[in-house]
Amino acid sequence: MIILASQSPRRREILEKMGLEFRVCPAEIGEKAEERDPRRYVLRLAGRKALWVWLKHKSDSVIAADTVVCLDSRIMGKPKDREEAFFMLKSLSGKRHHVYTGVYVISKGRVRHFCEDTAVYFREISDGLIREYVESGEPMDKAGAYGAQGAGGRFVSRIEGDFYNVMGLPMCSLSCVLEELGVMSGGNAG
Repeated sequence: MIILASQSPRRREILEKMGLEFRVCPAEIGEKAEERDPRRYVLRLAGRKALWVWLKHKSDSVIAADTVVCLDSRIMGKPKDREEAFFMLKSLSGKRHHVYTGVYVISKGRVRHFCEDTAVYFREISDGLIREYVESGEPMDKAGAYGAQGAGGRFVSRIEGDFYNVMGLPMCSLSCVLEELGVMSGGNAG
C-alpha cells in the first residue's frame, strides 16, 4: 500500500491523476527546519515526515513532500495570517521566484529523495487585487500565499519547469522514482 504523508488536497489530486491507490497518513511533526538553503530546507522536512510515517507503517511505501517559495534567498512557507499573506504576494508581484519541493519515498527499506525547482514569474498585481485574493482565504494554506491551480493562477505570467511542482508534488520526477523502486510500473501502482 502507498501512504501519502500529507493532508494536502493538491498532493492527493496529483497522486489520483497518476492513477495510484493510496491512503493518507499525515506526519505529526512541526513544519520548521533550521535551514537557510531552500533545497536542504524542503528535503529535511520531507525526510522527517517520511521517516515519521514509515516507522509506523514499515510494510508500506511512503511518499512525503514539503514545498516552499523562495524570493531573493528568502524562504516563504505558508502565511501565518492575512497580513503576512498580503506581504508575501506584494513581494512576489512583478518578479520571478522559485518553488522548491523536496520529496522522499521510502519503500521496502529503500529511500529515494530529490528536490525539484520551478521558476515562476508573476505579473504586477495591484494592492486591491492582492487584498481581494487574501480575503478569499485561498492563500492561507499555501507556500508563498498563492495557488497556481486556483484563483492565484491569474498572477502567474510564466512557469519554467514542472507545473505540478508548483502545486506541491512534481509528478514526472515522482513517477520516475516510483518506477525505479517498483512501486509503480506502466501507470499501475503496486
